[in-house]
Amino acid sequence: MTEQQQTPATAEPPVGTTDTASPGTADATRPGTADPTAAVTPHPEPAAEQAAVKPDAAEGLPATETPTAPQDPAAPQAPAAPKDRRVLRALSRWAAVVTVFAALGAGTAYGIASVERTDVPGLATESDGRWAYPEITVPPLPSGSPRPFDTKNWAQSHYADLRALLLPAPEGATDDKTLRGADGWLPTKDFLTVFEAKEDRDDVGQLLTDYGLRHIAARGWTTPDGTDTRVYLLQFDTGTVADKLYGELTTYGAPLHAVRGATEAEFDDEYPTAADFDSMSVMRYSYDEVKPYGAEHLRQAYLRAGDVVALVLQSRKGTAAAVPFQQTVTLQSQLLG
Repeated sequence: MTEQQQTPATAEPPVGTTDTASPGTADATRPGTADPTAAVTPHPEPAAEQAAVKPDAAEGLPATETPTAPQDPAAPQAPAAPKDRRVLRALSRWAAVVTVFAALGAGTAYGIASVERTDVPGLATESDGRWAYPEITVPPLPSGSPRPFDTKNWAQSHYADLRALLLPAPEGATDDKTLRGADGWLPTKDFLTVFEAKEDRDDVGQLLTDYGLRHIAARGWTTPDGTDTRVYLLQFDTGTVADKLYGELTTYGAPLHAVRGATEAEFDDEYPTAADFDSMSVMRYSYDEVKPYGAEHLRQAYLRAGDVVALVLQSRKGTAAAVPFQQTVTLQSQLLG
């Protein structure tokens, strides 16, 4: 065995010399057999490796027999074809089933999403108390006029008609015609009746005169549950003037002048600041009546937006709900901002 492995590595004898190879070697060079020297390249090392991996010739096996190439494990085998076809058919059927259920699910989701939540059995939720207001839009400005908080509007003036900036009544509410006034402008004396004490009415009346009140627009309504709402908008020459008057009417702890129906009120700590429209343009102080309530529970809020000071009053026998009050204040703030 050792001699056979070393033979291909022996240098070729010079021309004209006698070949002294062993009989076993001679058998490997017969016609029709594989010649080990035929695979030898000019480099001796690969020839030696080839001889090392073909030991069968030295063990007496026929030289014509060549090793069978190993089968590739990844190559497909013919007997497995029927099983593969069955698997493919099964997968196709399941894919069709999944597609059908996906289509049904998408259709169901679309059907549920396209209807109101309250119309879907099992998903209906109780109202949180918000009122249904009509679509609210900011009134148009005169041509070339800036908005109240435009950087070019140093006076923070509202150039839109103040009466158009009033929040409309919610659906189903009854209008309070006494607040319409002449041509939509409420007389000052009618506004002053909201304050309980004569002293407060006199003081506020003098403040309005001193700060140059231009006019007052007001709107009121009563909802079917008995909640009474009144909104007053007071306009002055500039935002600076309105801000000074705002400080004469309010403080953080309580309003400086008691309104009719709530002789004592305090700052409403439960009013969510997240409900505020924009604290940089619209200031808000909201108050709640101190218990025990009188004949009605009254909530109130003062707003200051540019050259306008607003007062929102909402009352109801028993308890005035917080949500519609906050909703009313927020929507009115949006119109002013």
